[in-house]
Amino acid sequence: MEAAHHRHPLFGVMLKVISTIAFTAMATQIKLVSDRIPAGEVAFFRSAFALIPVLFWVATRGQLTTVFRTPRIGGHLLRSIAGASSMFCGFTALALLPLSDATAIGYAAPLLTVILAAVLLGETIRVYRWTAVVVGLVGIVVIVSGYVETDGPDRSTIGAAFALAGAAFGALAATQTRRLTWSEDPSTIVVYFSSFTALFMLVTLPFGWVLPTATEWVLLVGCGICGGIGQVLLTQSYRYGEASLIAPFEYVSMVWAILVGYLLFDTLPGLSMLIGSAIVIASGLFVIYREQRLNLARARKAAVKTPFDPEQ
Repeated sequence: MEAAHHRHPLFGVMLKVISTIAFTAMATQIKLVSDRIPAGEVAFFRSAFALIPVLFWVATRGQLTTVFRTPRIGGHLLRSIAGASSMFCGFTALALLPLSDATAIGYAAPLLTVILAAVLLGETIRVYRWTAVVVGLVGIVVIVSGYVETDGPDRSTIGAAFALAGAAFGALAATQTRRLTWSEDPSTIVVYFSSFTALFMLVTLPFGWVLPTATEWVLLVGCGICGGIGQVLLTQSYRYGEASLIAPFEYVSMVWAILVGYLLFDTLPGLSMLIGSAIVIASGLFVIYREQRLNLARARKAAVKTPFDPEQ
């Protein structure tokens, strides 16, 4: 992470916000085709055509000839299996739920990532973060409670279940990504993920793929390109600002989801979704705030311990 880049935090914030627009555009196009196109087929297009902007980005970094070099192909395979499962479940949820609701339940992924990081990576999680995770999960329960049917599962209940499963697989993928970043370049991780996921989704070809119409072709290719652009912008945003500044702007995606849901699909979020989302977002912002305060404290402590050199 180049220190010089962190002198442009507003540019990093702008990239992060634009990435949320790109991902919302991707989700919107997926929802528009989801009534007829199976989730596996959608995931194939999302992954395959995401490689266009991703490889262009890799080329601009001068890494096109080296991006596939890795001593940890098994790690990339595991990360891609988890990510592909998350994508399949998430796309199924988009077909069954309003856009804003699927987005809100997806916010469970960062909370579950904290738990998996402690279990699988041995990361030390302080009591404040554990408290925030528990509160955030209560928010997820509030959101999902709106889909509990006493007469048996309906379309929305099944969609909520897929959204939760997608969040769980997403957390597993994020944990594996964190492990890979110890030795792998971000561009290598992104390229292998898109490549492997596209290959994995070909397995679903015999299970109901359909020939897209001209409009569906445009939307399927568009969702892949938007997804790839969003991934590049997201990756780049953290090069220009500290994570504690950039991360909170992820929640801007809820604004876009509600707007698109109302304007294109004539849906508005229910009370349980709004209350639950507010709880989840508040818990996430608390974690970020707390970590920022701890980082400042560590920096001050390190500065005190550093001996003063009058010749510097």
